[in-house]
Amino acid sequence: MHRNGEIYCNKCKKQINSNQGMNREEFLRVEKVWGYFSGKDGEKHSFDLCESCYDELLKGFALPAECEEETELL
Repeated sequence: MHRNGEIYCNKCKKQINSNQGMNREEFLRVEKVWGYFSGKDGEKHSFDLCESCYDELLKGFALPAECEEETELL
């Protein structure tokens, strides 16, 4: 959730650590515009999760998320 120029985890309300607009910790941003075949047609949903809440979300998956190691880090 973005509020007053800050980012908060939608699940636990933790403020994502930033310094002068630069994020100092990782988080997940999800944005979805629902289409015609959805009951949410025309709605845009978005949320942010801190890394801890993301890890908790993954634990609830019946099938694991795909994970690949990145070797070229910017």
